[in-house]
Amino acid sequence: MPTEASGVRKTPLNDVIRRSGARCVDFAGWDMPVQFQSVIEEHLAVRSRAGLFDVSHMGEIEVAGEDALAFLEHVTPNHVSRLEEGQVQYSAILTPRATFVDDILVYRRGRDRFLLCVNASNTEKDFRYLQESASTRRVRVENISSSYAQLALQGPRAAAILGRVADQSVAGVPWYHFIEGSLGGAPAILSRTGYTGEDGFEIYLAPKDAEKAWVSLMEAGKEDGLVPCGLAARDTLRLEARLMLYGNDIDDTVTPLEAGIAFIVKMEKGKFLGSEILREQKERGVTRRLAGFEMTGRGIARHGHPLRVGGREVGKVTSGSYAPFLKKNIALGYVPAGAARVGQEIEVVIRDNAVPGRIVQTPFYKRQA
Repeated sequence: MPTEASGVRKTPLNDVIRRSGARCVDFAGWDMPVQFQSVIEEHLAVRSRAGLFDVSHMGEIEVAGEDALAFLEHVTPNHVSRLEEGQVQYSAILTPRATFVDDILVYRRGRDRFLLCVNASNTEKDFRYLQESASTRRVRVENISSSYAQLALQGPRAAAILGRVADQSVAGVPWYHFIEGSLGGAPAILSRTGYTGEDGFEIYLAPKDAEKAWVSLMEAGKEDGLVPCGLAARDTLRLEARLMLYGNDIDDTVTPLEAGIAFIVKMEKGKFLGSEILREQKERGVTRRLAGFEMTGRGIARHGHPLRVGGREVGKVTSGSYAPFLKKNIALGYVPAGAARVGQEIEVVIRDNAVPGRIVQTPFYKRQA
């Protein structure tokens, strides 16, 4: 709920997080933990053990009704009808220009009932867009974000830790599937998904049950070295794994093909928003691509830094950071399609200095199966 003084919203976990020593910042209108200890320590804990994140700022939108499936097939490029109940799909809400309204997760909870997890800063925009798009269909679109808190338990020991707290076995839940389960008797959606490049679960439950779940998970994870983590580590983890950040790497000027996530575009399903543009891009090829690169000179590429190829400015960095696990400076940025090849030398302009880098294969980091 918004605070009277600042209008900044607090998640149901705000009190326990602040008691845990978190440094909090205003993120998308929410008072969110940016870090508890050092970002590097939190990042490495997730890669080697486990970390627990408060991601209750994320939005949840329910789409249900007789036309729910047909509607989602229309506004998203992925093949929603292929989802079985209990399965999750990474996708996007597209504009008629085939650009991103948002990137999302689609949960099939029933034959005609779906849950969309959307980005915090886009929740109201997404909700209005979907409502307007559904106005002539037999479908109900409801913003149910206030009904959920969300925790992300991530890392190679996440399943073992959650297994000590969940009221049912989670070890056999496949990647990108979920169960309607419970934690300590409190109903919860236990989803084997994440935004870190590691195994893990995203847990949806009622706000009133969130603090108890947080405390129970932290206690259950003590022997495994579980640590609380903030948004800063979440960002460096997702960048190593080349996971998109809306507003940086993708937005309403970029298509999925340009962003290098063509796997969410299923042209064979027929017509959907932006499909003709995507078909043309696929046939003719895109003019720019999102490339990943490592810095070979001294310097960290940051969002907005100009990119040069052959001395000519060709784009800007969309995301960049020191990568704690890889011990390298890495970044993403759009470059002309002809230059988006592994080994291509580039330059990043940092404080008026042209610092060399090289395009590399992505994801930068991929966990062992």
